[in-house]
Amino acid sequence: MAAGGSKKVLPGFNLTLGYTLLYLGLVVLIPLSALVLKTFTLSWDQFWTAISSPRVLASYRLTFGASFLAALVNVVFGLLVAWVLVRYSFPGKRIVDALVDLPFALPTAVAGIALSTLYAPQGWLGHLLLPLGLRVAFTPAGIVVAMMFVSLPFIVRTVQPVIDDLDAEQEEAAHLMGASAWQIFWRISFPAILPSLLTGFALAFARCLSEYGSIIFIAGNKPMISEIVPLLIVAQLDQFDYQGATAIGTLMLGVSFLLLLTINLLQAWVRRRQNG
Repeated sequence: MAAGGSKKVLPGFNLTLGYTLLYLGLVVLIPLSALVLKTFTLSWDQFWTAISSPRVLASYRLTFGASFLAALVNVVFGLLVAWVLVRYSFPGKRIVDALVDLPFALPTAVAGIALSTLYAPQGWLGHLLLPLGLRVAFTPAGIVVAMMFVSLPFIVRTVQPVIDDLDAEQEEAAHLMGASAWQIFWRISFPAILPSLLTGFALAFARCLSEYGSIIFIAGNKPMISEIVPLLIVAQLDQFDYQGATAIGTLMLGVSFLLLLTINLLQAWVRRRQNG
């Protein structure tokens, strides 16, 4: 041991920390700082006009509304998928488990093309839904479907380990005391799952807000009707409206930061519950 100090458990900490901060600065901090600094060149009136025009407000309503709805639906079905994968054994279980991660590996453009082909009026599902008055492709409903596709794994993979760690003895004791399956789930299992379910919802919601590739093929991309915020930013860049694009981008950056803060707080809450 060196005199006057303690020996480091991990050597080279200062060097690795420096490389880490440099890498994060080059890849994350500098690009985001450039976006914010570009926005600071706008006056308040210019900034407010850029983020509050009718077309922009319509894209906000669609993006946030569709993201919330898609994440909420996936909370229900993601919980069901995770529960089945943990609690039941059936032929092809490993294949189903692998399919859950498919949206992670599949290019989003490929997912968008597949979904638009499937739900188009002449598609395999689209032509069955059309006589019922249900049109999915090239409507806001198609945006929700695409968001559900890309965000499902976040719910399943967040909840799955918690279900796997549930105390089976408590459930068996409740069953022996005469509790029904629904009572066991609602009063014993669900309270333990809820924190991770909320975390998965926040992750899925954040993923839906940032989705672009799979949506542009199925949305129809009509201003005021089926135009999401990321597409609007790209459209403004194509029109050389850099001020409007950076203003909207900065606003979405702030929203993303708040979502990440919420996710971190939820994860800290989950850890406290598990440790307490």
